[in-house]
Amino acid sequence: MAFITSAPSGQTGTLKQAAAAKKRPNLQAAQALAKQKSLEKKAGKYKLPLGELAIFTQQLASLLNAGLPLVQCLEALQDQTEDPVFRIIIRDVRVDISAGNSFSSAVKKFPRSFNSLFISMIEAGEASGALAEILSKVAAYFESSVKLTKKVKSAMTYPIAVIGLAVALVNVLLIFVIPVFAAMFADFGAKLPAPTQMLIDLSNFMKAWWWAIGLGCYGVYYFGGQFIATPRGRRLKDLSLVKAPIFGNLIHKIALSRFCRTYATLMRSGVPILRTLEIVASASNKVQVEDACVEIAKHVSQGGQVSDVLATNPFFPPMMKHMVKAGESTGNVDGMMNKIADFYDTESEATVASLTSLIEPLLIVFLGVIVGGIVMAMFLPIFQLGAVAGGLK
Repeated sequence: MAFITSAPSGQTGTLKQAAAAKKRPNLQAAQALAKQKSLEKKAGKYKLPLGELAIFTQQLASLLNAGLPLVQCLEALQDQTEDPVFRIIIRDVRVDISAGNSFSSAVKKFPRSFNSLFISMIEAGEASGALAEILSKVAAYFESSVKLTKKVKSAMTYPIAVIGLAVALVNVLLIFVIPVFAAMFADFGAKLPAPTQMLIDLSNFMKAWWWAIGLGCYGVYYFGGQFIATPRGRRLKDLSLVKAPIFGNLIHKIALSRFCRTYATLMRSGVPILRTLEIVASASNKVQVEDACVEIAKHVSQGGQVSDVLATNPFFPPMMKHMVKAGESTGNVDGMMNKIADFYDTESEATVASLTSLIEPLLIVFLGVIVGGIVMAMFLPIFQLGAVAGGLK
């Protein structure tokens, strides 16, 4: 007779825990591998913020100036980068360079992370043998762009927040508060003042058709974005922004500053003028600058000068045309362009400061008119109670 013996319950539990402990590292390794593959998939289409690119460029220039080899510099930056996707991009660039490819060809594989200006400057640095110096210039350019962008965004944050709060408050009043007053006024049995009746009708419309309003707003946003993505829509948007009553002057100055700064940085780094104009056009993000760059490229290829085109283009102010012409006469166009960019950066900062001080009282008046108008319209029947509730006498 055979006897079947079973392990004690305590031993069985120990075996299960050991098996679970064996599986746990395998599960963690699988999860880490899946996460790594997901990050590597994102790397090819990852859009690196300009601020992070500026920091990367400045750190790389500092390490190169310290005498470290390029591969070792990238390895150090890869270890200290907190962005996991950008860490993979740096790793791939480093591996590509270690395989014998150039730095410029390696970064070209990630066009959304490294913009055309960065790539062209790397090519110029490799050709001239002054990569560290050129990277320092690019880093300074990126930092000035980020600084100006942050100032504009910080100036816009307050009015956008206040307007958003005002819209939310008006919607709450129309949907939840005004119907209570409407029910009270209905008991009066008399004709309401026109502002009050219009506000009640608007409240009833929003309560009944809120979904249609939301759908209409989404449709305007979606189809408006689709139209702006077309060449005609983009042109119309850029022309309208520059002519906008309050912010148009600021947008115009920023576009001029970016044009001059990019042009000066590229020319000073030894990039050919036709390639410089291509990069300036793509970096400007304005159709007016793109059209001007195309016209300048045609004129220069025929032996003309940049100032000749600027003199006939209304987008560029007279001061800029005269300074560029003076720079061409002295052989210092890039220096003049840098001075113009400094001037418009200062003007842009002053405009942002003045707009910030101007927007606050305008927003107070705006909120007072909107909210105060609603409150007055709803209390108007009460103020005219004798006329509205005349049937109660």
